[in-house]
Amino acid sequence: MASDLFPHDHAALVARLRAAGCVYAEDEAALLTAATDSPQALTALTDRRVAGEPLEHLLGWAEFCGRRVAVDPGVFVPRARTALLVEAAASVAGPTPALVDLCCGSGAISVALIDRLAPRWLAAVDVDPAAVACARRNLAGRDVTVVQGDLYDPLPPDWRGRLDVVVANAPYVPTPAVALMPAEARLHEASVALDGGSDGLAVLRRVAAGAVDWLRPGGHLVVEVSAGQAEALCEAMTGLGLLPTVLRAEEWEATGVLARRPGA
Repeated sequence: MASDLFPHDHAALVARLRAAGCVYAEDEAALLTAATDSPQALTALTDRRVAGEPLEHLLGWAEFCGRRVAVDPGVFVPRARTALLVEAAASVAGPTPALVDLCCGSGAISVALIDRLAPRWLAAVDVDPAAVACARRNLAGRDVTVVQGDLYDPLPPDWRGRLDVVVANAPYVPTPAVALMPAEARLHEASVALDGGSDGLAVLRRVAAGAVDWLRPGGHLVVEVSAGQAEALCEAMTGLGLLPTVLRAEEWEATGVLARRPGA
């Protein structure tokens, strides 16, 4: 049942959010209050948050790498830990790179990278039409190609073997573990953005296999993965002829793999 919450009753709002399991209840209360213009609107948003909808979907945006990125309902919410991919990609991109952001979701990685680099070509790809629409909105007015399709399939053939960086926040949750995820992810984000197959690495193996063809010699692949999966992913990459290195950022509790295609 909805509670009669008023903007000035901050303590009651915080208490309700905390009781619902919101770890950052104080911050969420402030954001929900700022996003509404009436007690009724605040109550409605709070009811939806308590019912498990992601805060970012309610607000319409998420903070990522110091930027506000629009996030539409059903679209994967960018996590703070994915900043590791931005840092790693920027560190190896070189001047005027050609980059591809696979499984781009809202386009958050592309938004962060285009602000830091001067790419001669940048494309963002996702198989989910809702994500593609969201990414196009976030990247409107920028020189970025946003396309729908399965990994490398929609890319122009003339970029094969010429990419400097492929970055991918591909799904890596093992299928049996998806049911154990928090409801706000499991019920409100597209399953295609979460489910990585039986061991969580099905999509990442395909990303790595494609990178062998699409990267230039000396180009780099950057992906996110769980700490427990990193070794198996590195073995798969090594078997493809890539040279992988595990990345770790304690401040974000993030793990990734940076793999180089051998050559000049």
